Amino acid sequence: MLGEGILKGLGETAKNFAGSFVSKERMTTVQYPEERIAPIENTRDFPFLVYDGNDAMAGLRCVACQICEKECPPKCIYIVKSTDKKPDFVGKMQIYPARFDIDISVCMSCQICVEVCPFEAIKMDTEFELSTTDRFGGLLYDREELSKSNEHYHKIHPTEAAEVDARLAEEKAKAEAKAKAAAEAAAAKTAAAAAVPPKEAPAKEPGA
Repeated sequence: MLGEGILKGLGETAKNFAGSFVSKERMTTVQYPEERIAPIENTRDFPFLVYDGNDAMAGLRCVACQICEKECPPKCIYIVKSTDKKPDFVGKMQIYPARFDIDISVCMSCQICVEVCPFEAIKMDTEFELSTTDRFGGLLYDREELSKSNEHYHKIHPTEAAEVDARLAEEKAKAEAKAKAAAEAAAAKTAAAAAVPPKEAPAKEPGA
């Protein structure tokens, strides 16, 4: 029947409207900001940088590869590589972002930066109350403002964060096993070389 979908929609609206007078479950709105609805796990608003440990700058996962900056459609990410290296959370010497800015006023929350990052260093936050009277500087977030702990990531996206941690742990275990195997092979080669007796010099013939 023509208009059947419209009639069903109007019926649902009327049912919720009438039911809201007798049942709180029928309320489709809340008294914001006094009441808030917790965001669902797949909510995404703007990016943030993940760090491990307690020190944001020491544990930052980002190695300034600049892939996200190149792939960002609205070009709202600006990265400057460091000229030196410092140990990351696991002690590996890495380049790090001397500067990492995101212009939130330009960001379109497409999540492409998250998808292209090979280091699981940038993720999407659920925070949306970012309004400010400063439409330029107030919405340009720097490295310090963007950095949030892995614990925060687990809090807002627990399923995804657990999968990421498991994958990173597996990659770390493989790298450690490979390094251990290489060290053992080098030690065995050195031991084998030490076990071979040196060749004796040929004896000189009489009168030579």
